[in-house]
Amino acid sequence: MIRVVIADDHDLIRDGFRRLIEDEPAISWAGEAGTAEELFKVLESVACDVVLLDLSLPDRSGLDVVKDIKVSYPHCRVLILSMHPEERYAQRALQGGAAGYISKGKASEELIEALHSVGRGERYISSTYARQMAFDKAGNRPPHRLLTDREFQVLLLIGEGKTVGQIAEHLNMSINTVYTHRRKLMEKMHLYSNTELVHYALEYGLIE
Repeated sequence: MIRVVIADDHDLIRDGFRRLIEDEPAISWAGEAGTAEELFKVLESVACDVVLLDLSLPDRSGLDVVKDIKVSYPHCRVLILSMHPEERYAQRALQGGAAGYISKGKASEELIEALHSVGRGERYISSTYARQMAFDKAGNRPPHRLLTDREFQVLLLIGEGKTVGQIAEHLNMSINTVYTHRRKLMEKMHLYSNTELVHYALEYGLIE
């Protein structure tokens, strides 16, 4: 039996996936949370095999949550459930310790298969993303793959039109730290203005 805990800040999404899971005899619903803080409280009190984790929790970055789960609960495998396309976060989530990644748009079709795969100790990614990974390994890695997680988050927020102050508040860091991340990511990507960053993010499908 695969015991699943879901962390997502939307009640309707949690309810919908709980119903899908409850119809599957080999999978059991172990608990739920709406924030990262609630998630770790749940994990302290229940037995869990797979954490179904939304990357966009309101109180913490999902990428950081993945890493903390792997440190504190190494027996728990993490399956990312995200509204963001795989290009944005899948590689970083997998490198951070996640066992799989599915988009919410396809979750009703893929969730049960993904949970079984992750529960067996395997990784789960879509065939589309598997081809992208093969393309990258062939020496075609785009510049944004060289960024740290924090630099990548700053890139996306700049692409969304956020000011430095808004980015600092969103990522819970100082304005000076945001400027430092922006400078470093621009150096790595050989870009020289926010306008160029926005154009790059659009070109690679990192923002809508």
